This record gives sequence, C-alpha cells and structure tokens, in this order.
Amino acid sequence: MRLPVLSATTLLVAVPAFAEPPSLHWPVACEIGRDCVIQHYVDRDPSPEAQDYHCGTLTYDGHDGTDIRIPTMAAQKAGVAVLAAADGTVLRTRDGVADVSIAEKGRDSVNAMECGNGVVIDHGDGWETQYCHMAKDSLRVRSGDRIKAGDPIGLVGLSGLTEFPHLHFTVRRDAQVVDPFADGAQEKSCAGGPSLWRDDLRRGLAYTDGGVLNKGFSGGAVTMEAIESGTAEREVPTTQSPALVAFVRAIGLKQGDEQVLILVDPDGTPAAQGKAPPLDRNKAQWMMFAGFKQPAGGFRPGLYRALYRVMRNGKPAIEQAFGINLRP
Repeated sequence: MRLPVLSATTLLVAVPAFAEPPSLHWPVACEIGRDCVIQHYVDRDPSPEAQDYHCGTLTYDGHDGTDIRIPTMAAQKAGVAVLAAADGTVLRTRDGVADVSIAEKGRDSVNAMECGNGVVIDHGDGWETQYCHMAKDSLRVRSGDRIKAGDPIGLVGLSGLTEFPHLHFTVRRDAQVVDPFADGAQEKSCAGGPSLWRDDLRRGLAYTDGGVLNKGFSGGAVTMEAIESGTAEREVPTTQSPALVAFVRAIGLKQGDEQVLILVDPDGTPAAQGKAPPLDRNKAQWMMFAGFKQPAGGFRPGLYRALYRVMRNGKPAIEQAFGINLRP
C-alpha cells in the first residue's frame, strides 16, 4: 500500500551525512525464511499493473515498501522487535492506534492512519526509513532520539491498514521511494540496481517466488483461524487422536498454480492426499490440508511424512517436506 509520511512536526536536527547510501540492517528481530517471510516488495511498475523488482508478482499496485510478515498472531502477541535499519535521528512517531485487522473494522476506520503506529528515522543526506503497523503502546523512541542500527524501536503489530501482523518498511531519499533490493533500477526492470542490504544479509534475502508460511500436523479439522492463532501448530497428535491431518499455509501463489499435499504412513505408503484445482488468480495466501481418521485400534506409532508441492508452468515452484513421529 502507498503509505503517507506520518503527520507530525518535523524536528530539524544536525545529522551526519552518508557519503554512500546507508547499508541496511534487517529491521525485524527474525530470521527470514524461518520465523518471518517477505509478503510483498515495492511495486516497480508505474502503470495500474504491479511488478516487483524481480519482474514477479509479490507486490500490488502502488505498494511503496517491503512487507515483512511474521507467521501468526500468536507470534505477534509474544512480541517481535522492530529494529532501526541504520544509525540516525527519530523524526516522527505515532502511537495509540489499535491492533485490529481491517477485515474486522473496515478501511474507513484507518483513514489518515494507514501506517498505524509508526516511526520515521532520518539517516542524513536525504535518506529516511519508515516503519509501519507497529503494536500499540510498543514504541520505545521519541522525536529527536539518536539511535544506532539494530536498536529496538518497538514491536511488530496489526495497526493501520493491514489484515495480518507484519512490518511495512519503506526507504526514501529526498522524499522519493527507494527499493532497497534494487536501488536506482529503471522502472519495470528485472533484478537491476544494487541492494542496500548489508552483505551478510543478501544470501538469506535471495528472491523467492512464494513459499510456505505455516505447516504442521493436527489431530482434527484445521481452520485458518487455528493457524493464525497458533493453536494448530502447538497441537501434538498422538496414536489415539481422532484423526491425523497435515496442513500448510502458503503465500505468493500465482494464477494457474497446481497444488498437492500428500500424507505418507511409516511404510512410505500414501495415506491421504489433498489436491487443489489450478488457481483462477494470484493468491496472497492459501491453506491446504490432507488427512485421515483414526483406524481401529489407533494409528501405528512411527514417522508420518507430508510433502507439499506447487507446480507452476509444468515445473515445481515450491516444495516443502515435513514429518511427525506419532507416539501413544
């Protein structure tokens, strides 16, 4: 989403200028691909269409930042720190916006507060970073504070124009949006322009066209609400559970993608399969499950495995294998 600069009086202070663009630290206390993912990149297409820096579809029209998503509301409630991406001075802050999905209250409830609770930091030489959708009452900085890269400034939240817990992170120079994955690249170009991320981050930030956000096993039916709350992943099925269900929630799927989830018993025999028809359009997220009821006498102890695969244009695009050792 295109987010406005936080409305507050700019504090004019002397800050050291960067001779070069700032080298950015990761702005969330999480490991990309393990306990957070990139849901959306900057939209690099000036038309009503949308295109990320890799000529992919992990963005939407007018999106001006990088959305760093944590896997569940349970993780958000436990607290995930937002970190300053570079040294600088805090220009503006906003706090006090409720952590409520717009799916519950509607877009009108956050008019003029789309960023939710947030912070803007001045890094000198015209460079700024903005941090949005932070948790209510979590901000640890005020206007005028001098901070170092990696300093905690608040927590990931669900405030403003959002339906899932994440940090919307925007980089600007001279009030113009900069894509930190492709600084200075031409509009609609593919993978051009240098990265602003620190060298030690770049391998972990290699572009991935979709992926698995949540996976696990349950002893019964699985709902999106159970996945989001974290209860589905906390459950530990046993040989006496009513059922054994493997589930996944994937993000960044594309029109035409074909998905299959296969559950295999300890002998390596397929015991259940879930299959989805080709997607009719791009999907920000999708839940799948496959399972079977407890047989007479209970499930056999042992290792049950699940394989999730997304086929795109006849080739595997996403694959995820996971397992559980069932015990009495």
